[in-house]
Amino acid sequence: QVQPVESGGGSVQAGGSLRVSCAASGRTDSSVNMGWFRQAPGKEREFVAAISWNGGSTYYGDSVKGRFTISRDNAKNTVYLQMNSLKPEDTAVYYCAAYFVWTVVLPRAGDMDYWGKGTLVTVSS
Repeated sequence: QVQPVESGGGSVQAGGSLRVSCAASGRTDSSVNMGWFRQAPGKEREFVAAISWNGGSTYYGDSVKGRFTISRDNAKNTVYLQMNSLKPEDTAVYYCAAYFVWTVVLPRAGDMDYWGKGTLVTVSS
């Protein structure tokens, strides 16, 4: 098992930046890919970004491409999501997820094997 735990959420004004982190514990000696999803009130869970186990490949959702950057530090078993030029529509609970099978298309929520409990990001106008 892998247990992702998110941190770093908070409130920021539009145009600002925020970095959320995800520390993974448990079976981290395996080749674990990591992803970020988000869910706003009344909306479906949306893919944000994903990174392969060695950091060599990344995916981004269209709504965050060019503004968000995903990275990882395997020595610390931690994945980061740097969010720049934030907009009010980025307000959501951000979930970190771990999965073992890297996809050739943008991953879906159903591709994830383990989920964190989420961290709230609020962007005010």
